[in-house]
Amino acid sequence: MSANPAPAAANVIEVERVLGETHHPAFQWMLLALCGLCLVIDGFDAQAMGYVAPSVIGEWHVSKAALGPVFSASLFGMLLGALGLSVLADRIGRRPVLIGATFFFALSMLATPFVSTIPALIALRFITGLGLGCIMPNAMALVGEFASPAHRVKRMMLVSCGFTLGAALGGFVSAALIPAYGWRAVFWVGGAVPLLLAFAMLGALPESLQFLVIKGRSERALRWLEKFDPTLRIDANTRVVVREKGTGGAPVAELFRAGRTPVTLILWSISFMNLIDLYFLSNWLPTVMRDAGYSPSTAVIVGTVLQTGGVVGTLLLGWFIERFGFVRVLFVCFAGAALAVGTIGTVAHALPWLLIVVFAGGFCVVGGQPAVNALAGHFYPTTLRSTGIGWSLGIGRIGSVIGPLVGGQLIAMNWSNASLFHAAAVPVLCSALLVIALAAATRQRGGQSEPRTA
Repeated sequence: MSANPAPAAANVIEVERVLGETHHPAFQWMLLALCGLCLVIDGFDAQAMGYVAPSVIGEWHVSKAALGPVFSASLFGMLLGALGLSVLADRIGRRPVLIGATFFFALSMLATPFVSTIPALIALRFITGLGLGCIMPNAMALVGEFASPAHRVKRMMLVSCGFTLGAALGGFVSAALIPAYGWRAVFWVGGAVPLLLAFAMLGALPESLQFLVIKGRSERALRWLEKFDPTLRIDANTRVVVREKGTGGAPVAELFRAGRTPVTLILWSISFMNLIDLYFLSNWLPTVMRDAGYSPSTAVIVGTVLQTGGVVGTLLLGWFIERFGFVRVLFVCFAGAALAVGTIGTVAHALPWLLIVVFAGGFCVVGGQPAVNALAGHFYPTTLRSTGIGWSLGIGRIGSVIGPLVGGQLIAMNWSNASLFHAAAVPVLCSALLVIALAAATRQRGGQSEPRTA
């Protein structure tokens, strides 16, 4: 009687080891391109209303303050989208949420040219914001999860640069489209491009390998691993593992467990303060500069310089963070932001100086926000990464709703430009002080988080 054959030994593949050792630039560039383009369109569409505002005011004969609720409606939608859909992504995956949200906000943008009243515009901008809100946390999480720990921050910062780049491109595109085709053309372009991108994502966008394994979807993880590294030996006995353990609780509650509470609250506060300034500047700067005597096209260019400074800031801050750590870089960044923003109104009469301080403000305020997002993505584990980034952004976007509303009221009260921008410098100064609190919190927590944040 013959003995039964011994079962074949399992072939164990560790996801983190494969990601760290495999050199597959084509796959990584494809992932960066898809997620980066998502954020380019996200940035373009999020800032579109700021660029068309002067034209809408002139055509519809409404006051500047009437557009404050329009700006805030989009931001409130982005707030809810970041809070709700980032949690959903930590349950069902980054891929379906990213693709679905891109389709959704593309269709909403395409519907915007058909509205003709402020209430309708408020409603549609809110709906568009729901889709826009979850793009950044999920794109950053997905890119970070396909990167080795040594390159995670750099790649998350790189892809998040797409949002600022899209906002900057929006200024140039708007400056070209509005005189020739009217403000509605900005929304036609802003809807058609993401619609095409969503179809491309359906065919090529991968799902997070760590997420799939932690959620018990090993067969799907193995299929994506084969695409990532075709040289892997995968058969019926192959088993895939990750170093992280899953969390059983609700994702939002987990942000406050295992000693994460102080860092979570400080991250939310920094994001809140910085986004007050970021969205006040993004939405009102072109209009304020037009009132200061500049032509509509020059006013749009001033707003574009803000976003251009943000692109440069994002790229350089990522480089500085790799060498000096988050805390040192963010403190200098936000302290510099307070100085630059507070100076805008004082030099508004001199265009060369105005462009310099607006660029510096964009470098620090707009460029600093992706660094805060990257810090959240680096601090939280895979099971909480989308939720961690999304809730930091979502709570921060309470500030982004407040910023345009308060700015509109101050403008309506006829505050001088100098006083307006002096007031705008206060929130980012608070962000600089909160970074000091972040350093203390990470030292107290000790252990794993210290080298991650300091």
